[in-house]
Amino acid sequence: MTSPDELAIEVKGLVKRFGDVVAVDGIDLDIRRGECVGLLGPNGAGKTTTVEILEGLQEPTSGHVRLLGLDWKRSATQLRQRIGLTLQETRLVEHLTVEETVKMFASFYPRPLPVEELIGMVQLGEKRGARVGKLSGGQRQRLALALGLAGDPDLFFLDEPTTGLDPQSRRALWDVVVALKARGRTVVLTTHYMDEAEVLCDRLVIIDKGRVMTRGTPGEIIASLGADQVIELEADPALDLERLRPLPAVVSAQRHADRLSLRVKELHVALPSVLREVELSGARLRHLSTRRSTLDDVFIGLTGRSLREGTEEKAA
Repeated sequence: MTSPDELAIEVKGLVKRFGDVVAVDGIDLDIRRGECVGLLGPNGAGKTTTVEILEGLQEPTSGHVRLLGLDWKRSATQLRQRIGLTLQETRLVEHLTVEETVKMFASFYPRPLPVEELIGMVQLGEKRGARVGKLSGGQRQRLALALGLAGDPDLFFLDEPTTGLDPQSRRALWDVVVALKARGRTVVLTTHYMDEAEVLCDRLVIIDKGRVMTRGTPGEIIASLGADQVIELEADPALDLERLRPLPAVVSAQRHADRLSLRVKELHVALPSVLREVELSGARLRHLSTRRSTLDDVFIGLTGRSLREGTEEKAA
């Protein structure tokens, strides 16, 4: 049992309504100090609304929220000095240089990190004199990350921080998160990237339709599938799912457009039986591949759709 003093974030019964739309529907969260927790879910799941409430950008309809032992109604000034955040999109002054922008944001805090350190953390040393308006998308996002870290926060929020970034910028951001964890800081991350969640997060909370579907370490959540491997295949004509589901070591079978996805316990047992079924059916195999189970497989198993499906809604 985690004591309240060990918690960076404590959320009980969080609800947020926009008119008749329930964006967050009774979420509970306990996030320990010094861990990185990922909030996963498709667009419109309620994860961004949840994070915005934690950041003090929105008020909940009901529920109890405490950050670092404080709440927004009584301790807003203290919390603003102790948290940092990077939004999906940050608007900056185009004519200021990178160094000028970092200096300006650092001046907002009583004990900021040195400007040199902030610029170095996000690998923008060669761009320190460049104007913000001349930066690439990845460089602007790294600058936004430096600004969020300016106050040396105890608690840091990253909302879809690597969407649209090039591989180098993504890795640079990953390195910063790893460094924050090493210093005992708490990180809350929302992401659609499964590799990102598995590499960076100590624990995950999967949200859909405003509710928590499951939670645990990445390994625990993937293990909950009861299947280690996935077989994906396409055949012409299409195979009958009802003939594949009873095959040895097959845990479940689903169809996505023309492709069949079979989650299996023992690949060496399941694969020969699947190939025999293809042969018996007289179908022509157009595609066959195998891979290990992923977090996206977990979400498909829970909801029947992918984490990357859906459209962004206002209440996302």
